[in-house]
Amino acid sequence: MIGLRRVSPDEFTAELDAVLDVYTAAMLPPADQITGRKAIMRNHAAHTGFTCLFAERADGRPVGVAYGFHGEPGQWWHDIVRHALAERNGEASARGWLGDALELAEIHVHPDYQGKGVGRAMVTGLCEDRRERTAVLSTRDQATAARHLYRSVGFVDLLTRFVFPGGYEHYAIVGATLPLPDSAGRSDRPAGSAGSAR
Repeated sequence: MIGLRRVSPDEFTAELDAVLDVYTAAMLPPADQITGRKAIMRNHAAHTGFTCLFAERADGRPVGVAYGFHGEPGQWWHDIVRHALAERNGEASARGWLGDALELAEIHVHPDYQGKGVGRAMVTGLCEDRRERTAVLSTRDQATAARHLYRSVGFVDLLTRFVFPGGYEHYAIVGATLPLPDSAGRSDRPAGSAGSAR
């Protein structure tokens, strides 16, 4: 049985090795990127409005992690995406989507636990009871299970075939207005769900 547990920024940073285990299993990043990713995650925990959910087995081992925070000028992802949205869709669009947004930074489920509603529960739980107007995230611009999940809970494409500076992969930037239409009365959450992240 998998349950969701909200964790504090301090607990998140204390559990970064377990978080990275889930991230590595889900994303299969090159080994030389792990140290940098750990530093980025540690920095994210200090952002305003940081919220995190662990999906845990009965023994307390995390098999999923999702987190986000309030997006603000001066944050790398926020500034890059806001500029691209303004350039492609106009300043009003950029302001509307990113002016008061929950930015879902990381959402990962260990492959052994994918397809069981864990990702959906984490996404909807992170977005529940937030005061922001929107939620936004980036995901690989491919026909993946993640893209399907985000669409199914109300996210729409804001940018497609987007390449971050210094990168080469195509990403989709997606957004949803809050509260998510999916967040009310879901019955497919893992047991013990506290509710349900880029």
